[in-house]
Formats: sequence, structure tokens, C-alpha cells
Amino acid sequence: MSILKSLSAAGAALLLTAPAAVMAQPERDVEAEEANRALVTEFYNQFFNEHETVESASVIAEDYIQHNPGVPDGKAPFVDYFAGYFQDNPDYQSEIVRSAADGDLVWLHVHSTNGEEDLGEAVVDIFRVEDGMIVEHWDVIQPVPEESANENTMF
Repeated sequence: MSILKSLSAAGAALLLTAPAAVMAQPERDVEAEEANRALVTEFYNQFFNEHETVESASVIAEDYIQHNPGVPDGKAPFVDYFAGYFQDNPDYQSEIVRSAADGDLVWLHVHSTNGEEDLGEAVVDIFRVEDGMIVEHWDVIQPVPEESANENTMF
């Protein structure tokens, strides 16, 4: 058999088995995902909008893992960091524009501002939830510009 025929046969076999691989994915637990999303959004609003750092942190794991290089690991250092930040920035607010969950991950698309005149930042926060506790966090942060090359908003 020629190389081209072998590759064609292999490609066809791969295409035929791809639907089976997709179908073999574990079934999603939408109820658990929604519970994770509710846990994270409630925490986020209480922590970042009401600035109730101690009270809201009851859902943060003691060994919390932080991927933002400016914020320390661990529950106590996380709370201390933001308690100081909110003391220096009492007008800081974070509006959750949309949220989604998939398995143990919850995504938030957020518009954060520090006062009425601040254009703010577009933020995507990703939290990992384990056994009803927030155990890990990643974020991507982009300033909202005064002018845009298009008519779309960042939200």
C-alpha cells in the first residue's frame, strides 16, 4: 500500500472514531456547577464590592493557590492583601458582567473600577472550587482604553 493510501486510511479511521471519543466524555453535573458558580459569585460580590474581606473569606481554603503574581498564596495573606487594598481604595468595585461554570471551574467576566471617573479594567477571573471551597485562582486583566479601534465594548 502506498504512503498516501495509508495516510488516507488512517485519516478516515480517525474521523470515524472522533464522534465516539466526544461521546465518551463524562456527563456534566450541572447542579454542582451551578452551586460552584453561586458560591463564587456570592463570595466575589461580598469580598470585592462590599469589602467584607474576613466574613466572605470563609469559603477560601487555607492553602489557597493564587496565580496572580502580585497577590500572595494562602487565605490569610490573600485577605490581608485586599483588606489593605480596600482601605487605600474605598471606591473599588467589580461588576460581574457574566459568569460560567464547567466542572470545578468558574469564570467571571468583570468590569472593575476605582471611582466614578475610572474607566476601569476588563477582568476574567477563573476560580477552582473543591468541596465547597475556593482553592485556586487565575486572572487576566486589561485596562479599558479611552478610545477603541471598533464600536464594541469590552463587556
